[in-house]
Amino acid sequence: MLGGGRRLLPVILAAVVTFAAFVAVSWPQPLSSPGLSVRAGQAGDYLATVPTLAPAPTTTAPPAPPTPPATVAVAARGRGRTLGVGFAPPAASPATFAYATGGSVGLYSQPGQAEPDDWQDNPTWEGLPGVFLVHGRQGDWLNVQVSMRPNQATAWIKAEEVELRQTAMRIVVDTAAATLTVYDGAAVKLSTSVAPGKGATPTPTGDFFVDGIVALRDASGPYGSHQVSVAAFSNVHYSFGGGNGQIAIHGTNDPALIGAPASNGCVRMTNEDVAAVAALVPVGTPVTIL
Repeated sequence: MLGGGRRLLPVILAAVVTFAAFVAVSWPQPLSSPGLSVRAGQAGDYLATVPTLAPAPTTTAPPAPPTPPATVAVAARGRGRTLGVGFAPPAASPATFAYATGGSVGLYSQPGQAEPDDWQDNPTWEGLPGVFLVHGRQGDWLNVQVSMRPNQATAWIKAEEVELRQTAMRIVVDTAAATLTVYDGAAVKLSTSVAPGKGATPTPTGDFFVDGIVALRDASGPYGSHQVSVAAFSNVHYSFGGGNGQIAIHGTNDPALIGAPASNGCVRMTNEDVAAVAALVPVGTPVTIL
């Protein structure tokens, strides 16, 4: 994780035990080990339906401006396989997100496909719950945004392999203004200064989502008290600090740098502010970076 690598120690695998135990408890319920905790989400409404997509869609219309990029064919590499994906549109409001309920979720290039092109493990390689942002539905299939390269990658998954929830929360990061704002619907819940990526290592822009929230062991360390992992990846660093170049919104032990570009691509905040963000938003929350 760039400039805020999650510092997840192997002990977190013992903390999650089994994901079945995780989903069985009331929401939210932290998974914790000494000095480290992972919060998977806040209470959200279960959904009977999600936005329906027409058969064989060529593009997915956003619920509101701005208009998303046209769908293109790009390659997302998983376990030696190639998955055809497109660019995800901005999320609807309220947003629908999905938690994996089994040990993995198959990722398909199109609905009705017999075999998956790839899959996402649950928990992930970092010990976090597998989560997706849902953009639409076609029958028993969901069109989702996944946490993998290229940025804003999408795939189809089977609805039976996930549990759906909903949130009105969203995060907007303005890199030019060096600000972060948390919304609950149209209401501003928090607005504060941040330190985005430097010119040579910019914070990637686009429409993403929160795919993990971690309370760190050492709140006085360089990454502060919390990391809010974002399903976005550096366009400069493809590996960093033992991670894969994924970015996060995280704290800092150098708050004097807040308010100007200073990071390797992550979004730095004061420890007080990042703790407030971690308490406000669930995993699955849409994140727009401008």
